[in-house]
Amino acid sequence: MTNTQEPQNINISSVATAVDAVASAAADLKLYDTASHAVSNFTPIKPGQVGMYVCGATVQSSPHIGHIRAAVAFDVVRRWFERLGYKVTFVRNVTDIDDKILDKAAAAGQQWWERAYIYEREFTEAYNTLGVEPSTYEPRATGHMIDMIDLIKQIIDNGHGYVVTDENGNPTGNVYFDVASWPHYGELTHQKQTAVADAASEVADAMGPSVDNTGNDKYNPVDPADMSEDKHDPRDFALWKAPKDSDPLDARWNTPFGTGRPGWHIECSAMSHRYLKDMFDIHGGGLDLRFPHHENEMAQTRAAGYDSAARWMHSAWVTAKGEKMSKSLGNGLSVPAVLAENSAWVVRYALGSVQYRSMLEWSDQTLTEAQSAYDRVSNFIERAGAAVGGQPSREEIVSVSADDLPTDFVAAMNDDINVSGASAAIFTAIRSGNTLLSKLADRVDSDVAKDEVRAVLVNVRAMLDTLGLDPLAEPWVSEGAAGAAGAGADSAEHTALDRLVSEQLEERAEARKAKDFARADAIRDALGAAGIAIEDTPQGPTWTLK
Repeated sequence: MTNTQEPQNINISSVATAVDAVASAAADLKLYDTASHAVSNFTPIKPGQVGMYVCGATVQSSPHIGHIRAAVAFDVVRRWFERLGYKVTFVRNVTDIDDKILDKAAAAGQQWWERAYIYEREFTEAYNTLGVEPSTYEPRATGHMIDMIDLIKQIIDNGHGYVVTDENGNPTGNVYFDVASWPHYGELTHQKQTAVADAASEVADAMGPSVDNTGNDKYNPVDPADMSEDKHDPRDFALWKAPKDSDPLDARWNTPFGTGRPGWHIECSAMSHRYLKDMFDIHGGGLDLRFPHHENEMAQTRAAGYDSAARWMHSAWVTAKGEKMSKSLGNGLSVPAVLAENSAWVVRYALGSVQYRSMLEWSDQTLTEAQSAYDRVSNFIERAGAAVGGQPSREEIVSVSADDLPTDFVAAMNDDINVSGASAAIFTAIRSGNTLLSKLADRVDSDVAKDEVRAVLVNVRAMLDTLGLDPLAEPWVSEGAAGAAGAGADSAEHTALDRLVSEQLEERAEARKAKDFARADAIRDALGAAGIAIEDTPQGPTWTLK
C-alpha cells in the first residue's frame, strides 16, 4: 500500500515556453498569506505554473451561499493567474464520508454514499450555473483511503502519531496526532505572535478561529473522536477513528491500526500530495477552515515528511446582519432558492463584489446593486457591438493578455485580488465607452472612432471575463443570462420583442414631444415591470432585458 512518486520529466524547452507566456504584469502580483499575516510578492515554485488546492464541500446537504462564495472567490484568483499567463493546476476535493453524512443519511433512510453523491451533483450544478471553472482534478475522500493510510503510517513512523490500544494491546482503530511532538504546531494561526497587516486581516483574525481563539466553535463543532479520554494531550486530533456502533459496515476500512475511517483533516493532506506532489503554491479555503482544519493539516503534512503549501489563503464569510451565514444557525440561504429569484450572473457578481478577504454582507441591496451592474454592462456591450458592426469573438477576448488590460484594473487585481478596485476600473472603461458612443455620429473620422469603441469593448469584456462575468461567455449565453446582449440577440424571438418594444418607445417619444409626461412615464414603467430597462442616449432610447 505504498504510494509511488512518478518520475518528473522536465523538458527545458517547455519550461522556457511556459515562462515566456507569463505576462510582465505577473511580476507585480502580491497576495496575502495567513501564516505570515503579510501581503507579499507571489513567486511560483515552478516557473510558469501554479498549483492550487482548495477545500471543497462536505456533501451532506444542498449548497448555500456561504459555500459558493468561497468557490467564486478562488475561481477569480485562478482566472487572474490564467490571465497572467500561468498554467494552473486546480484541485478541489469532495468530502464524501463524515459523521454528518452518515447521520443524515440514516435519518433520511438513505445509503450514506447515495446521499453523498446526490449532494455532490448539486454542488457541481451550482458551480456550473455560477460560472465556476471545472477543477483540473476533483478527488473524493473515499477514493483515496490507501493514500491516507500510508500517510498516517509515515506520521507514526516519524514519531508524531500514536495508536490507541485496548486492554489486550490490540489496536482500537483510533489514531491521534501527537501535537506535543511537533514544535511547529500553531504556526498557521497563532494570532498573538504575528502582526496585523491591514483592516481585512484584523477583522478576519477577530472573527476567524485560531489557536488563540479556540473554545466552543458554533461553526465547526468538535469531532466526537477529538473529545476522547484516550488522547495524550487535549490538543491532539484524530488521524483515524474507530467506527461508531451506528456506522454502516460499508463505511469502515481495515487498516494496520484497526478498523475505522479517516479523521476530518487527513484527506486533504493525502490528496494535495497525490495531485500536487510536494510543496505547492496555494492552499485555499473558507475562513472557518483556518482552525482547526488547516492548522492540523499543515502539521500532519509536514510531520509526514512533506512540505506544506507555500501560501495559505482564506476567503471571508458571507454575513447576514453581521452574523455568518450557516445552516446550523438557521440563516443559510440555499443556492437554488437565491437563483429562483435572481439571474445566475447577478448572483455571481454579488458573491464576487468585494475582495475575497472582506466579509460580504448579503442583503436585498447587494442583489439590487448587482442587477444594476448587469444593466450597465449589458447595455454598453450591446450598444458598442451594434456600433462597430458585431461583437469580438470569444477567442479574441480570451487571448487578451493582462499586459494589454487597463492599468488600473491590473493594479487592482495585483493588489491581493482587489475585485472592488477591478470593478471600478471596468465601469470607468464603460463610462469612457459610452462617451465615445455618444459622439460617434458627430465624428468625421468614423472608422477611427469605431476602432476606439471596439478597443474599449474588447477591454471591458476581457476584464469581465477575468472575473468570470463576460455576458457573452458560457454559461451566461446558454442560460440566457446575457439578455439582449447575448448570442441570441439576432434570434426570431429577439426580433419580435424588439419590434414590440420599439413601437412602445416611439409612442413614448411622441408623448414626450406632446409634453404628456404622465403617459411617457407610464410607458416606461410598464416596460420596466415587464423586465425591460430603458436608457435615453443622445442617439435615442435603447433597451435591454433586466
